Amino acid sequence: MDITERFLNYTKFDTQSAEESDSVPSTSKQLIFAEYLKKELEREGFDEVELDEKGYIYATLKANTKGKIPTIGFISHYDTSPDCSGADIKPQIVRHYDGSDILLSEGIVSSPKKFPELLQHIGEDLIVTDGHTLLGADDKAGIAEIIQAMVYLQEHPEIKHGKIRVAFNPDEEIGMGAHHFDVEKFGCEWAYTMDGGDIGELEFENFNAASAKITIQGVSVHPGYAKGKMVNANSLAAEFAKMLPEDETPETTEGYQGFYHLTNIQSNTELAKLSYIIRDHDREKFEDRKRYIQLCVEKMNERYGEGTVVAEVKDQYYNMKEKIDPEMHVIDLVLKAMQESGVAPKVKPIRGGTDGAQLSFKGLPCPNIFAGGVNFHGPYEFVSIRSMEKAKEVIVNICALAAAFNE
Repeated sequence: MDITERFLNYTKFDTQSAEESDSVPSTSKQLIFAEYLKKELEREGFDEVELDEKGYIYATLKANTKGKIPTIGFISHYDTSPDCSGADIKPQIVRHYDGSDILLSEGIVSSPKKFPELLQHIGEDLIVTDGHTLLGADDKAGIAEIIQAMVYLQEHPEIKHGKIRVAFNPDEEIGMGAHHFDVEKFGCEWAYTMDGGDIGELEFENFNAASAKITIQGVSVHPGYAKGKMVNANSLAAEFAKMLPEDETPETTEGYQGFYHLTNIQSNTELAKLSYIIRDHDREKFEDRKRYIQLCVEKMNERYGEGTVVAEVKDQYYNMKEKIDPEMHVIDLVLKAMQESGVAPKVKPIRGGTDGAQLSFKGLPCPNIFAGGVNFHGPYEFVSIRSMEKAKEVIVNICALAAAFNE
């Protein structure tokens, strides 16, 4: 089985996660794919294959050489985003893409005018959707690449490597992928998530992240008799939102710039609830952003009365850079592996987070490597077969280089 067939098999499974769920995994359909994946790992000759009750899969490729070699790992998630349907995916292969518009379905076109990333893949074979679902390269491409790399190592025993652990988990797309990951059981000195974007991407900096839930208590009175009595929570919600900097939102920032993002409002005269996410790469600025939210709450309460506005601010994850910096050999290894694979590295900060960020703070240094997909979470998602092949090659090279790490 080649990497394309393997990936296309995976797209047959609907593994969409659900934010509103309290179960683990968040949807039972994820476990259907997890069972399939477990059997595939067993068929491919992996050892210590385990699927736990929460949907986390662990497996081992045994070392084929002796010596004091670090145990390293590769991780991908198998859920797909709640943002777009992952059911009944109909992938299509565009052979030797020529740079023109791609007709996904009648009336649905993926155009390089709107998605200029396509032009980076002229001459390559692309896997696209039919325009009605996402594709699932985030992150089933990563799974296919990891398994294909391990199969390649088994077929080429002349490539010496140490013990390699692989893991596949649910619920990354809803921020829960690392919550139940057993780092001790995984038993690696360091690992890599294969969950990045286009070819060459390497990420070991991500946002510090928090959520903020703002509750505004109004007073509802008949509008004909409301003077001096009504406190309109709708108006106060709008006022609170205007207190945050207009030029510090996702649509106005890039690179290392942080932001406040209003993700949801539920509001009527009596009660308003606003949901924000807070992001910044710089830890000090991140803390300042959380304090500013509280300052806005205090100002509102000074104006409208104590307890009118309440904020619940919770940290979600932190910038993995502070955990990776002392272990830069983990990055150096990838850069060398990319060089040997003929891949130009694109080291950049993640304007988001990955399971690797949380795992790094659980004691497992875990930067993020490209999986090759582009335009995630929507019907214009695509992946280059060449990019998947190169990701597989990078994994193989990392394993070989790690075997010589202590020599």
